[in-house]
Amino acid sequence: MDTFFRLDGKVAFVTGGGQGIGEAICRRLAAAGARIGVFDRNAAAAQRVALAINGHAVAGDMTNEADVETAVDDVREHLGPIDLLVNNAGITGKAGKLWELSKADWENVMSVNVIGPVLCCKAVINSMRERKFGRIVNVGSIAGKEGNPTLGPYSSSKAAVICFTKSLAKELAGQGDITVNAISPAVIATPILDGLPQTTIDYMVSKIPMGRVGKPEEVASLVHFLCRAEASFTTGQCYDISGGRATY
Repeated sequence: MDTFFRLDGKVAFVTGGGQGIGEAICRRLAAAGARIGVFDRNAAAAQRVALAINGHAVAGDMTNEADVETAVDDVREHLGPIDLLVNNAGITGKAGKLWELSKADWENVMSVNVIGPVLCCKAVINSMRERKFGRIVNVGSIAGKEGNPTLGPYSSSKAAVICFTKSLAKELAGQGDITVNAISPAVIATPILDGLPQTTIDYMVSKIPMGRVGKPEEVASLVHFLCRAEASFTTGQCYDISGGRATY
């Protein structure tokens, strides 16, 4: 791999690293030389990926502040201070129109997709500020820009992730080489699609000019780009990886 893209000596904490996009990100960053803390609520999945990349598995509930802080401390103890945080974990939640969804349906998605990344950022940010270096990448979604029908909670949560990214980036600007960026994938071929009605998937794919779903490895490549030390003047941005769907 090109030396410009090497991450030797860096420690990454990847949420939802036990499968799908998260696993691809773990494998990509590890191949570039980073040491990976694989965080997932499924302990067995986290362990499987960690073993494959010589990383360190940690399990927990990212909506629970104590779980997040314990996981971050565990990774620091085994691998060192966290340089790279990738907030990838997320859920689509129940698909349905507003009048078909309960308050609990909304709260569940917002808790995982918004509060989870906030807690993870909070757990690592002071260390990054002390060392004056850090890369944070939050995984949003094209749904957070355009709003997908029957996915109101998911779309709203990803819009929140994008705006939180911009807000945090501005709070950290000038406090060292710390950047905060988001990415917004369109439909990616991962197990998260298994819980969606085919009609919803067909609708999303129909909006992609390339006419196909994305690959987890393609998303991992973009995350890797934003984690590089050279990406030092890039912050507060949301990068689309949508096969041409995004229009703004």
